[in-house]
Amino acid sequence: MTDSLISSAYSQALEVIASVEPRIAEATRQELADQRGSLKLIASENYASPAVLMTMGTWFSDKYAEGTVGHRFYAGCQNVDTVESLAAEHARELFGAPYAYVQPHSGIDANLVAFWSILANKVESPYLEKLQAKNVNELSEADWETLRHEFGNQRLLGMSLDAGGHLTHGFRPNISGKMFHQQQYGTDPETGLLDYDAVAAKAREFKPLVLVAGYSAYPRRVNFAKMREIADEVGAVLMVDMAHFAGLVAGKVFTGEENPVPYAHLTTTTTHKSLRGPRGGMVLAQEEFAADVDRGCPMVLGGPLSHVMAAKAVAFAEARTPDFQAYAQRIADNAKSLADGFLTRGANLVTGGTDNHIVLLDVSSFGLTGRQAESALLDAGVVTNRNSVPADPNGAWYTSGIRLGTPALTTRGFGHDEFDTVAELIVDVLSNTEAGTTKAGGPSKASYVLGDGVADRVTKQSAEMLDKHPLYPGLVLS
Repeated sequence: MTDSLISSAYSQALEVIASVEPRIAEATRQELADQRGSLKLIASENYASPAVLMTMGTWFSDKYAEGTVGHRFYAGCQNVDTVESLAAEHARELFGAPYAYVQPHSGIDANLVAFWSILANKVESPYLEKLQAKNVNELSEADWETLRHEFGNQRLLGMSLDAGGHLTHGFRPNISGKMFHQQQYGTDPETGLLDYDAVAAKAREFKPLVLVAGYSAYPRRVNFAKMREIADEVGAVLMVDMAHFAGLVAGKVFTGEENPVPYAHLTTTTTHKSLRGPRGGMVLAQEEFAADVDRGCPMVLGGPLSHVMAAKAVAFAEARTPDFQAYAQRIADNAKSLADGFLTRGANLVTGGTDNHIVLLDVSSFGLTGRQAESALLDAGVVTNRNSVPADPNGAWYTSGIRLGTPALTTRGFGHDEFDTVAELIVDVLSNTEAGTTKAGGPSKASYVLGDGVADRVTKQSAEMLDKHPLYPGLVLS
């Protein structure tokens, strides 16, 4: 696709939008400008290709298609069947999975489909039908207690939030923590690394129905063969959430025992992040669970987003190329460069480094909370997100860390030297930021004071790198 064709397509699309609501067109233009002018280091964000983005803006958006391929609750779904079949076919080939379900709208939807598929497969209860007929938002805590009791008080063991797990891995305020009697495993308090013996001991004691592996803020790889051994020993279903590192699996950076798909009964993922597709979710399953997962609609989901499924198919096709494999390897290499850049400048990293796409920086050594660090960096054009560290004294809101990821800037073409400079710029900002005070004069966890001239200096240095690696090069909006 030529640059002029892409530019013309987007310019004309914005003209059409502006004819109805010019403020939306302007916000869209400004979003591109903002993304082009900032160092995007949020580990869960990336830049989808023009082909993926354009695929979402079609008339597939106008079609209802509840059900499955060849078995819809609406007529006229033959083209949706083609789209969903192609997306699932690409997914199966890309990940080597027996079955792929591409309807989930998001990662939490994918996890809900997986959880309810496990319950439907493993637990016989008339209350499943009752729950499926109700809006889950209408259920009280007493309803959940009754349901858990009727399910046999089924148990889930997942990674704790402060150790790097996700809200949907059994965090009590999340729906996953309400569906199950849940406990969580952490990491070694000294190293921050997973201790498989400790996880096994916890599993033997707790005897969960579901063992959840995977992470959203753990900067190391996981041995999924060991996690499957633990699950098998206690008779648990192994569910792996690979939303963050799916691109590294697709790109053959994670192979053997670090590839969860052959070992997990069910593997869930988002389709953006390191996979560089549209925002959405997916469930990969072994044959034992395929029929239950296929009932994601109406069990959990309503009408699938056909235009997004089409974009998933395009993204999966892109990910099946040698270029994507090279890209995935650069993501991991660049994360190592970023981590080394911090370490040589005396910064403190959780686990002492990384071997995936995530770098988790403990900012307490700078005298800051994660919220203060995140805000100060944003002032300097560096986009990150605050994140808990193990046993975080500041909790999940203020936190003591910031999470950094390399997929987005790797898409732009950043390499070793640029990521070393990124580490230098971040340390510069944090070293020149002081915690503020509250109105009462006490120490604040939110306010901060950034040194004079720091934001301008860092923004200027960032701009030099960004100009060398433009976002969507050749795309010019008229």
